[in-house]
Amino acid sequence: MTNMVSHFFANSLGKFTSVNVLLPDRPQKDRPIPTLYLLHGHSDDESIWMRRTALELYAGNYYMAVVMPRGDRSFYNDMPSSENYFTFITKELPKVMESYFPLSSERKDRFIAGLSMGGWGSLKAILNCPETYAAGASLSGVTDISWLKGANLKTYEADFGADYIPEGVNDLYKLAEKLAELPDEERPKIFQYCGVDDFLYKDNLKFRDHLANLKIDAHYEEGPGGHCWTNWNERIVNVLKWLPLSENIVKTGSVGV
Repeated sequence: MTNMVSHFFANSLGKFTSVNVLLPDRPQKDRPIPTLYLLHGHSDDESIWMRRTALELYAGNYYMAVVMPRGDRSFYNDMPSSENYFTFITKELPKVMESYFPLSSERKDRFIAGLSMGGWGSLKAILNCPETYAAGASLSGVTDISWLKGANLKTYEADFGADYIPEGVNDLYKLAEKLAELPDEERPKIFQYCGVDDFLYKDNLKFRDHLANLKIDAHYEEGPGGHCWTNWNERIVNVLKWLPLSENIVKTGSVGV
């Protein structure tokens, strides 16, 4: 695949930012490229997926692009400081990337995934913007933001404000209830994974059960291990295989880990 870094001014953030981009080596003019927007965790940046996994090898088996934006420690939220990361990843970033590269602008070809903080961001994105994404995946994701308030009040207040009320765009449970009201064809597919030794495991089970009670068809996986890159390197392979690519053509044979 072609691996590049793009630097540009993001209006939503009021500053320059960077994204890592993987593209097929030979884009076809008559075939727009499906795109996975892949989010990092709270202590990482846009380069981490390339440094800690074999993502380029795995994604190279498919005709697709992977866009990895910088989310800083924002929890992909429109922050009180006016750095609007949620607007950035769901609105501005797709428009910018689709203007720079031959990416498909159709919902059926647009996906989002992430780990930990990025898992929260991907779930928040598909539940708030089901018209934008065909599918979303959370790996060891935060599913209830009240956890952050107890764990790190300073980060919580910086990202959400001191008087944050856990409803609206940040309440995944309420958003899932709204999603359940949509026809099946308008609901994004959901992939959820968490290790059984992960400190977020119980929260992920609770959210899994909430989706099941709402009759939302979501693919759930778990396995040994905790909150670590060994697990995420393995599971991103499953996410790529699971994605509803309209033309899911494996170019070089299956990849195993």
